[in-house]
This record gives sequence, C-alpha cells and structure tokens, in this order.
Amino acid sequence: MPSPDRPDRPAPPSPPAPPPSPPALPPSGAAVRYRARHRTRYDYGEDVPVSHHLVHLATRSHPRQRCRRSLLTVTPTPAVRWDFSDYFGNPVSYVAVQEPHGWLEVASEIEVEVRPPPPFAAAGTPPWGELRLLAPALAGADEATAIGQFVFDSTLIRTTADLADYARPSFVRDRPIAEALIDLNRRINTDFAFDPTATTVATPLAEVLAKRRGVCQDFAHLAIGCLRALGLPARYVSGYLRTLPPPGRPRLVGADVSHAWLSAWCGGDHWLDLCPTNGRLVDADFITIAWGRDFDDVSPVRGVIFGGANQKLLVQVDVEVIDE
Repeated sequence: MPSPDRPDRPAPPSPPAPPPSPPALPPSGAAVRYRARHRTRYDYGEDVPVSHHLVHLATRSHPRQRCRRSLLTVTPTPAVRWDFSDYFGNPVSYVAVQEPHGWLEVASEIEVEVRPPPPFAAAGTPPWGELRLLAPALAGADEATAIGQFVFDSTLIRTTADLADYARPSFVRDRPIAEALIDLNRRINTDFAFDPTATTVATPLAEVLAKRRGVCQDFAHLAIGCLRALGLPARYVSGYLRTLPPPGRPRLVGADVSHAWLSAWCGGDHWLDLCPTNGRLVDADFITIAWGRDFDDVSPVRGVIFGGANQKLLVQVDVEVIDE
C-alpha cells in the first residue's frame, strides 16, 4: 500500500488534556497480547532548520482493547512535545524539532491486549432503512461521539451516485443492516484487486471504483463512501494486523504495514468493524490505533518542514504475539 505517512500542515494543539481511563475488557473471549513496533524515518537530503509533526501511533483503548504499554521516541529530540486527545478521542502527539537536522525518525512501541468481539446475529440487527432515517439527527455525549457526523462527506470521501449504485445490490429493502454490510464487504473483496502500485494517497474514489484496484486505505474509503451515499454512518479505522496468523489460517493482506478498515453503525451503541481488503469481520487479529472520518484525520505521521531536497521515506511495521 502507499506510505501511510505524508506531509501536511499541523495546527498547534490546545494544552494537553488527560487521556481517558481505559475501559474494562468484557468477557468476550480469550485475549491476545501483542507487541507492535512502527518506525518512520525521513531523510531530507540536506539540513532543515525546523520541522513540526502530528503523530497518531499510540493505541486507542475501547471495550475490546486495552493498552498495556506505549513508548514514542523521536530523534533528534524535539524541543516541544505535547501529548493530548484529538477531536475524535484518539491519543496524539505534537512534536517540533527546532534545530538543524538532515533526518528525522519516529519510533513507536506498544503492547496491547485485544479480545474478539462477542457473537451477534446479523439477521437480528435493524433494517438499514430505519437507521438511515435516524442517523443524521443523532448526537453523542459530546460532538466527537455524534453519530450523525459520520454520514457526511469528508476531505477524502466525496459521495456520488456511482457509489450509491455500487452499494444498492447489498442494500435491498428491509434487509438487516449487518447482513447488508457483510455482503458489501464481501463484494468489494471479490470485485477489487489488491495492487500497491495502482493508487496513491491522492487517488480519488471515482478512479478506484473505475480501476477496481487499490489498497486497504482505498477499500476502506470506498466502503465508507458507499454507505454515506446511502445516508448511513461509517468511520475510518487505522491500525495493524497480526503479522503471523494462528496455525492453519491464511496470512492476512496488509500485515506488514499500517492497515485500514471501516466501522459502520448498526444501531444503539453497536458499531460493526469490517475489513474489505480481506473480506472478513474485524476480530482479535486487528489492533486499533485511531478512527476518524477518513485517512486525513488519522495519518500515522504528518507534518511540515522548511527546506529539504530529494526527501526519502522509510516505514517499517512489525506485530508479534507475546502472550496468548
């Protein structure tokens, strides 16, 4: 897939807020404990006087996931570092290096415990048409948790009639939402080829739909665009995949880089996570880092530099099971 790290202009964050307490893990199955390492290195080709970056590499806690350890190292040592929660509740760090430097390395190491989701009956979820009528008006405890905001277009996901047309065979009248989501997820996996050379971060969804090729980021954006085109809320999720599968199971596509999937609202407080790249539901093989409206909200490392020439980028990801 294309590099998950791209330059942009970060806005200085507000004073750091204390991170939320990790939620208790429900008894939904045996937990898997992981150690994940993510290394991003920029070689600028010449010294730059200053650089600023936003980093989404700490693990987000949620009812099935608990972060046990998180370490972020930036070299050269930044003059400024703020750790805070972003608009969507994701942990994020702002760093500024204010001395001449010809390269920058951002290294993250996390230990996280993930449980599989509890079983549910797809046929028992509400009809998708009912949720479409409810979603736009639904707000959460605060703006960041409002369900309705995930219905609208975002920076990298613009809804079109073509996206709605592609989605409609899965969303027949009165079909339970989870059944429709699972069918759309399967169709994208069947109809689209994984091809790291076919797209870039800037490739529009219309081109992805026409080429029927792309990477996990494209397929997540495509599925989200299809759902929003029908008036259904969906959010973009970034994270990692288990590098080595359990015995007897195939290796997942995208396991050696940052991965992306989608989370779709199924009524109440139920969000269903699906991975169209691998044509499956998200389970304990997936580690969640952050979620937002699209990739633009949760880029692992993004920033701005002054100067530099012939910039080179290296990204390495490794995920290992350390206890089961």
